[in-house]
Amino acid sequence: MIELEGVPELIDPVMVAAFEGWNDAGDAASAAVAHLDREWKGEVFAALDAEDYYDFQVNRPTVFLDGGVRKITWPTTRLSVVRVGDKNGKGRTRDLVLVRGIEPSMRWRSFCNEILGFAHELGVEMLVVLGSLLGDTPHTRPVPVSGVTSDAELASRLDLEESRYEGPTGIVGILQEACTHAGVPAVSLWAAVPHYVSQPPNPKASLALLNRLEDLLDVRIPLGELSEDARAWQLGVDQLAAEDSEVAEYVQSLEEARDTADLPEASGEAIAREFERYLRRRDPQAPPGVATEGGLAEGRDGSYLRDSAGGRNRPPRPASKEPREPKPGDDGAAGPKETGTAGGAKETGTAGGAKDTGKGTKGSGDTPGPSGDPSGDADPADSARPEDGPEDAGS
Repeated sequence: MIELEGVPELIDPVMVAAFEGWNDAGDAASAAVAHLDREWKGEVFAALDAEDYYDFQVNRPTVFLDGGVRKITWPTTRLSVVRVGDKNGKGRTRDLVLVRGIEPSMRWRSFCNEILGFAHELGVEMLVVLGSLLGDTPHTRPVPVSGVTSDAELASRLDLEESRYEGPTGIVGILQEACTHAGVPAVSLWAAVPHYVSQPPNPKASLALLNRLEDLLDVRIPLGELSEDARAWQLGVDQLAAEDSEVAEYVQSLEEARDTADLPEASGEAIAREFERYLRRRDPQAPPGVATEGGLAEGRDGSYLRDSAGGRNRPPRPASKEPREPKPGDDGAAGPKETGTAGGAKETGTAGGAKDTGKGTKGSGDTPGPSGDPSGDADPADSARPEDGPEDAGS
């Protein structure tokens, strides 16, 4: 039964969700929603019953002391609400319903129906699910973020892709399919995380997701220290990669492939869009904590980066080998040497002072090709396409 007592009447509400687990490589998606909850001081108004959806031998509860009293935190999914202003600072407000939890262990259809029940009771206009996957993308370039929907009209209006993926899926794909059947407009935003540095956290990917969400919803998102965290993360990975010539060579091959694929996209429209973002971020009228990019260059998709340890673009040189093409289900695991995975490879989960959570590698397990199907013949630049979409849930 849904209890919504104490929740005010919402203004143009949009639901934004992310789930830890298979669809959360580098914890990028769940960290992005956690950032929104923290910066806007979200107020939790509901939580799903953990007994209904979680296997506690897979997601164990934790015990902690609160003033000398032992308490237990159960793995679950919580909903909170925040009120935000538009990105132009003109005073127009809207509400976001933030959904943050763990991918359920069981009863996925009931889980999605309960989420949709909340959406119906709150009058939610659209649901946006954030996800992240492993891909053949270099950490030195802007994080690719793909927007996917199964609604043709929504795809045209918001400049999104229509998913054609077929294959295994996670809770993100199931929830989006449930929205389609319920008549609720739904969008998935996917960030690609370099497979050779898959350990969480990945603040650069979280930042890219938030920038894309900001544009999609026309709201201004306070970034806080996330930009500095993203720069520190990249500096740490730069240093670790520089210590191993094989890894450095592999990263350069990914850079060359990515730059070649991106050349046609450097259109006047894209440049104008990013220049507008630059001006908006530097607006002296902007609220505190928003325009704090710390001198980082802003990529075409809104992510911030440095191109090399020296802060300049590295000239291309011939690579000794072609970049590995992704294969379905391999999580991008076949690099020259994987930093951040097991087997004696270098760990990058603590790069730039970031905390190594000790979690296992997460990813999509299937990187679609250029047409959205998991053919495994994708260009490295295309590996950022989402690994599941609304069409896959019925399989």
